[in-house]
Amino acid sequence: MTSAQIRQAYLDFFRSKDHKIVPSAPIVNKDDPSLMFTNAGMNQFKDFFLGDKTPDKRRIADTQKCMRVSGKHNDLEDVGRDGTHHTMFEMLGNWSIGDYFKDEAIAWSWEFLTTTMGLDPTCLYATVFEGAPDEGIPRDDEAKAFWLRVLPEERILYGNKKDNFWEMGDTGPCGPCTEIHFDTRSASERAKVSGRDLVNVDGSGVVEIWNNVFIQFNRKADGALEPLPEMHVDTGMGFERLCMVMQGKAATYDTDVFTPLLREIERLTGKTYGGSYAPEAKADMAMRVIADHLRAVSFTIADGQLPGSGGAGYVVRRILRRAVRYAYSFLDQKAPFIHRLMPVLVREMGAAFPELQQQEQQITRIIESEEKSFLMTLGSGINKFPQLVHDSILSHLARVLVEQGFSPVREAKISPDSEVRLDLFETKTRTAFEFKLKKTPSMDNQLEVIRKLEGVNSAIGATLDDFKKDHFRSIFKVFGFGDLDLTKDDFFISGKDAFELYDTYGFPIDLTRLLAEEQGLTVDEAGFNAALAEQKTRSRADAAKVVGDWTVLSDEDSVFIGYDHLSAHGAKITKYRTVTVKDKPQYHVVLDRTPFYGESGGQAGDSGTLRVGGQPIPVLDTVKENDLTVHIVEQLPQQPEAEVYAEVDADKRQATSQNHTAAHLLHAALREVLGDHAVQKGQDLGPEKLRFDFAHFDRPTEEELKSIELLVNAKIRQNIPLVERRDVPIAEARNSGAMMLFGEKYGDAVRIITFEPGFSTELCGGTHVPYTGELGLFKITSESSLAAGIRRIEAVTAAGAQAYVDERLATLAEIRDLLKGSSDPLRAVASLQDENRALKKEIEKLQAAQAGNVKGDLEQAFAVVNGVNFLAAKVPLTDAAAIKNLAFQLTGETENSLVLLGSEADGKALLTLAIAKDLADQGKYNASTMIRELAKHIQGGGGGQPFFATAGGKNPAGLDAALAAARTLVEG
Repeated sequence: MTSAQIRQAYLDFFRSKDHKIVPSAPIVNKDDPSLMFTNAGMNQFKDFFLGDKTPDKRRIADTQKCMRVSGKHNDLEDVGRDGTHHTMFEMLGNWSIGDYFKDEAIAWSWEFLTTTMGLDPTCLYATVFEGAPDEGIPRDDEAKAFWLRVLPEERILYGNKKDNFWEMGDTGPCGPCTEIHFDTRSASERAKVSGRDLVNVDGSGVVEIWNNVFIQFNRKADGALEPLPEMHVDTGMGFERLCMVMQGKAATYDTDVFTPLLREIERLTGKTYGGSYAPEAKADMAMRVIADHLRAVSFTIADGQLPGSGGAGYVVRRILRRAVRYAYSFLDQKAPFIHRLMPVLVREMGAAFPELQQQEQQITRIIESEEKSFLMTLGSGINKFPQLVHDSILSHLARVLVEQGFSPVREAKISPDSEVRLDLFETKTRTAFEFKLKKTPSMDNQLEVIRKLEGVNSAIGATLDDFKKDHFRSIFKVFGFGDLDLTKDDFFISGKDAFELYDTYGFPIDLTRLLAEEQGLTVDEAGFNAALAEQKTRSRADAAKVVGDWTVLSDEDSVFIGYDHLSAHGAKITKYRTVTVKDKPQYHVVLDRTPFYGESGGQAGDSGTLRVGGQPIPVLDTVKENDLTVHIVEQLPQQPEAEVYAEVDADKRQATSQNHTAAHLLHAALREVLGDHAVQKGQDLGPEKLRFDFAHFDRPTEEELKSIELLVNAKIRQNIPLVERRDVPIAEARNSGAMMLFGEKYGDAVRIITFEPGFSTELCGGTHVPYTGELGLFKITSESSLAAGIRRIEAVTAAGAQAYVDERLATLAEIRDLLKGSSDPLRAVASLQDENRALKKEIEKLQAAQAGNVKGDLEQAFAVVNGVNFLAAKVPLTDAAAIKNLAFQLTGETENSLVLLGSEADGKALLTLAIAKDLADQGKYNASTMIRELAKHIQGGGGGQPFFATAGGKNPAGLDAALAAARTLVEG
């Protein structure tokens, strides 16, 4: 059977068991703050299990897109190393919400696998929970009894809490589970070793394919378990693993889920996939990683999560960069190529997941853009690595010298582009010695380095043997000079440097380890881990949040009445909890009915007031947690059981609703002006402004932006009424042509918002104004690029638009006043610009003439210092370009010269350093390095090239000291 047939067979089987087949929820979890990505099929049904919501059908089945790359369930580091782990995978699942339980779940699992799929029953094993007496959970003999109807006892095993007690996270629904394992080995292998002994043994050939979870408990924040009001079944079967078993393969990567991608990788790279899992088979592992990571990144982008610098976006970027790094290191791909795999992915999975088909071009561009960006960063990090190698060797030499009784005077440093002065050590009886070493990145020069090190003997009165000859031989080994013994641990990349590569250049630690090994070094991973832990501790402190358990007062559902009312009399608190954010307590309150809109769909949550028994309690914000409306307050009511009067801040709601309606009009206008591809990819709608992200590959022209703005304002002036339809069956809504967005989770019944049929009709859960005329005015304030193929518009409406226009009119009035009331300010400003340019040219001519006068005096001021024609002087010039030209003229006309010019302008100091080409080529002096040292005297900084550099500072009084310091540097 093909993978597509296997997927369909599963859904058809459970349809025959009276299950409702539902679509996959988005892979990016937007409604549950405890999860970044959907990591299991049951995530979208969490409210059902907790009793916060009642399903219209108690039997459900689907195939769910999942990601396990963070938190408790994290498979990222295993991907590619074995044949069964993935980041993104499909979870085939069937659920009972308070309906059937262990008996039916086990029976149907057996029937599907042995009858529908035709698997050999003698190759199947089951595990059941052994119990946890410390938590009062008994052994699951009930599940075992059901298995005994179809399996012999020797193929039923008890499992521990790690394997047979399933928990989605640190809190939430959980319970014992029974796993089903299949022995994929040959008959001869099974005869030698029983599959019973290989259950839950990684790489043994006995593979877990299905897990039936019996959800009976809710794990509370304090770790305690409380029984749920109803018992549920949550089953999950790895689609990729089932395909592996059904197609008789030894690894999921050998199935038709992955082989088309692997073949395309072969074609594009010219490498051959050997299917090896040996540690040295790096190319094979790289191909598996790329095939897996492409799927993960493509599905998350399709569901609306762009690669970014934080949160879920950072995880997506990290996955993609990991794939790029494997391609770079092991497949010799130095240019973007992963995006070229998209057509194959769409061909293979687009039928089951149409979001890939409809967004193929956009996903491709985003991946390509990220590849290009990281490849540049990757190259910078790799170019930095040789310097770290040299620093490691020099640091080791310093350690050896210290062991021999020499004490360090200052830290050893070595850089690829300069001579290094090592004022390193003094003996216990002698004064400090000086040792000069010219460092170049060329490995051919390292032998000369070693010889110079040997020459130190005469300077410090010791022999090479006294400095542990073996360690010097180790240096030979690092650079390939002879097959001498090497103690690798003596040479390492420091944890600080490894962390810099990770944090600044995006290097995973395994890439740093790989590069170090190639140079005969190790990595101080303990130091790296310490730096990483310190960073994580800081991050956790910045976003520390401790969520307490709910105190439940009643089990009534929470009903939102905010579409029709901004207040509610006689509401009741159903539950509340304490949440500590950055060591400050907040409280979450849930009402049985509320007019407060919880932040969702990009619309900001309401604020307002709860009056509980007469006590006013400000509502700071309102959020959605799954389908629960949570009010965030700073204090709990004194009488939580008292009636509640809930009142929304009407002005904030009105302004937010105006911006939400404007977003719908803008969405429609974008598609009309730019094309149907310009669909929403994100939005942020608050009372002050709206931000709207949309798909478009090029920057809209000024004419297009003006057309969009004019069209929206035309619809505002038409005062179009809101047409709202609630509780529309999803199939009917889909057939109506209403705009539906990928990455959004829609229920069985939806709400349709229309502003003029044929212009704007969308599925939407947000709040809107009854007439477009209430927006008054729509004004685009900015348009920018967010990512490859994604643009962003920011705009204001109503009072915000009025304030925006007033501010700019006030600015124009001020400009008119400055121009003495000119009736044509544009022409007046243009005239001033022309005059300014003419005056600048005149000043440049005067500066050049002055520089010519100064030049003659400076030519007479050269002095020979340490074999160099040296000049350091202050000049009465203020134009940086004129000073630069003067410096170049002086070094160009005088061989072996070094010129430093100091000047002052507008109360600030400027240093200009030029080195003649013949002197710079010797590598003895480096302008960029020297200027950074000299800039300290003027309290500034600078940089440049080896032959020319400048620095600016805020202390002109330090110019004389800088000029004197330059002479000291040249004197050596």
